[in-house]
Amino acid sequence: MRILIATDAWRPQVNGVVRSLESMAQAARNLGAEIDFLTPREFFSVPMPTYREISLALATPTAVRKRLARGYDHIHIATEGPIGLATRAVCLRDKRGFTTSFHTRFPEYVHARSGLPVGVSYAALRRFHNAGAGVMVSTPSLARELDERGFRRLLRWSRGVDHGLFTPEARLALDFPRPIFLYAGRLAVEKNVEAFLSLDLPGTKLVAGDGPARAALEARFPDARFLGVKTSAELAALYASSDVFVFPSRTDTFGMVLLEAMACGLPVAAYPVMGPLDVVGASGAGALDQDLRAAALAALNIPRSVARAHALTFTWENCARQFLDNIAYARGATSLGGVGICALRDSGEKREAVDKRQAVQP
Repeated sequence: MRILIATDAWRPQVNGVVRSLESMAQAARNLGAEIDFLTPREFFSVPMPTYREISLALATPTAVRKRLARGYDHIHIATEGPIGLATRAVCLRDKRGFTTSFHTRFPEYVHARSGLPVGVSYAALRRFHNAGAGVMVSTPSLARELDERGFRRLLRWSRGVDHGLFTPEARLALDFPRPIFLYAGRLAVEKNVEAFLSLDLPGTKLVAGDGPARAALEARFPDARFLGVKTSAELAALYASSDVFVFPSRTDTFGMVLLEAMACGLPVAAYPVMGPLDVVGASGAGALDQDLRAAALAALNIPRSVARAHALTFTWENCARQFLDNIAYARGATSLGGVGICALRDSGEKREAVDKRQAVQP
């Protein structure tokens, strides 16, 4: 099967969406699928207002239609940006089936930056995604929330981690007072990094990453060590060499960094919210508490072997199999003359079978 994934998120961006798409695609190719990407690299781009690290591609339906003419069995739209919008428009106009995925809670991000009510943004996203044959989501919590907001044809699609790259063996000697509490990710208001840096904790706080909030955070928290953007190998070394990974976000849909940290044997401290509840849950690999300081201190007592063992249950091969199964299922449901996945889910015995098929597999 030849699949084209249209995505506005791509390198040089360094985030969970980009890493997950690349890793999943490689695993899918190993399973016999041929996956290509339609990315901002194929268009003239401009920096996103207020967030210059992200480029907005000036994608046109004409250019997208030309790319689709190369012959693909299925189109998957990974993001809701200009490329995603143009690809969606072409698919609808040409009556081509497609699936989408919901990676980021943009309504909460937009609200944090502008005050725009989240209901307005969710209405636009609902219209975007419900036009497709299925919406892939990473966790049961996200599926429940989107279902309540009127999103339809939801399909579960978990994530994986490279256990060879992210490993306890990457450990180095860090010349900082211990214990070392690490945050890795974008430095932006929606990531709630301030909640971590405000904690009264012993030892050292390390921050890996960059973003629009970095200058303000550095000025306000001079005792923290800001390390900037790190490569995957450098991140692995930081994970393996720190004592606790602190994840202060309340808005992430999954949190790839959680898996990366645990794969390196680094216990997690986080709020009991979507993302940590699904990825860490009751595994014992982390401490979840509304008191983030209490969680960070409790995580110091978690054996590193427990964190590593939990991460080993998440693989990119399983992630790729779910992705390909979802596409096959969506294409089959679409061919039922408009019955659709949602109707199948709501029909007794068939619903039970679908729910079992959609259960998130590690």
